[in-house]
Amino acid sequence: MSTANAQVKIAAPAALELKGLGKSFRLKTGGFFRPGYVELKAVRDVDLTVPKNAIVGLVGESGSGKTTTGIMALRLIEPTTGEIWLDGENITTLEAGELKRHRRKMQVVFQDSYSALDPMFTLAQIVAEPLHIHGIGSAAEQTDLALDWLERVGLHRSFGNRYPHELSGGQRQRVAIARALILQPDVLIADEPTSALDVSVKAQIINLLQDLQEDMGLSILFISHDLSVVRSLTDTVAVMFNGRIVEQAPTEAIFTDSRHPYTRSLLDAIPVLNPRHRRARTFRSRDELEADKPQIAASDLPGGPAPSEQPRLVTVAPDHRVEAVVTQ
Repeated sequence: MSTANAQVKIAAPAALELKGLGKSFRLKTGGFFRPGYVELKAVRDVDLTVPKNAIVGLVGESGSGKTTTGIMALRLIEPTTGEIWLDGENITTLEAGELKRHRRKMQVVFQDSYSALDPMFTLAQIVAEPLHIHGIGSAAEQTDLALDWLERVGLHRSFGNRYPHELSGGQRQRVAIARALILQPDVLIADEPTSALDVSVKAQIINLLQDLQEDMGLSILFISHDLSVVRSLTDTVAVMFNGRIVEQAPTEAIFTDSRHPYTRSLLDAIPVLNPRHRRARTFRSRDELEADKPQIAASDLPGGPAPSEQPRLVTVAPDHRVEAVVTQ
C-alpha cells in the first residue's frame, strides 16, 4: 500500500478524562470579631482516565479527596482548576442548558442509598424519574421501563409499588443502580456503593455491577476504600493521598508490585482471616508518609526524565505511574 493511500488510525477518545483537576475550599477561621479565612486544597492536579468499557478504581482513606473528585467529574460541584472531558468533549465550562444533554451520558450511584432515594416516591417513580426529567417516552412507557429495570437488577416487578423504607440496604442500592442506568449512560460514577452492606450482599452488588458493565459496555469509576472489593472488580487502580494521585497501575500490579509507601500501608491494612498470612502492620502518620517520598534514578525510568527535587508522577513500568523524586 502506498503512503498516499495509507489511513492514519486515530485512537478513540476516553469515556471520561480528568486533566489537572483541583478543588479548593475557603474555610472560615477565628471568632466573630476577628474572622479569618484559610484555603483548603481538597484535590490537587488529578489526571485520571477512564477508558471505554473499563472499570477504574479510585481508592484512599477518608478525606483523601476521592469523593470530591467523583462529584467534580459529574459537575455537581465546580472544579477550581483543570478540565473534564466526556467522550472527547470538554464539559468543564458548559452552561446548565448545554450540560443537560451530557447528563444522560454520565450517572452516579451514591454511598448512602437511603438518603439518595425520595421517601415519598414509589420505587417505580424513583427509577422512572430520569426518563421524566429528560422527556423520554409517555408516562405509561416510563413506568413499564422502570419495572423492567427493577427486574434487571434482581427485584420483582411487584416492588414497583413499594417505598424505600420497606427495603433492605442491598435492595435500595439495587434501586439506585437501576435509576442510574435506565438512561443507558456511557459512564457510571459509583461512590462507595458497597460500603454500608454486609459481606454477602456486597458480593451480590459487585456481581450485579460486573454483569451490567459487560452487558452495556459501561465505563465505571469505582470509588472505594475497600481494596478487597476493588481487586475483584476493577481493571486499573488509582491511589489518592492527601488530595492527589500518588500511584496508578493495573489492578494486579498495585497488589503485587506497589511502589509508593502509602499504597503499601493501605495493603497492609487489609484484613486477613488466616493468621499465618497476616502482614505485619505499620501505623504511620500522614506527615511520615509525606516525608517518605520514593526516590528513583532517572536512568532507571523509561525515557530518562530530567531530575527534579519536587515529587511528580513518573512512569516506572507499562501503565504504572508513581509519585517520586527523580534523582541523577
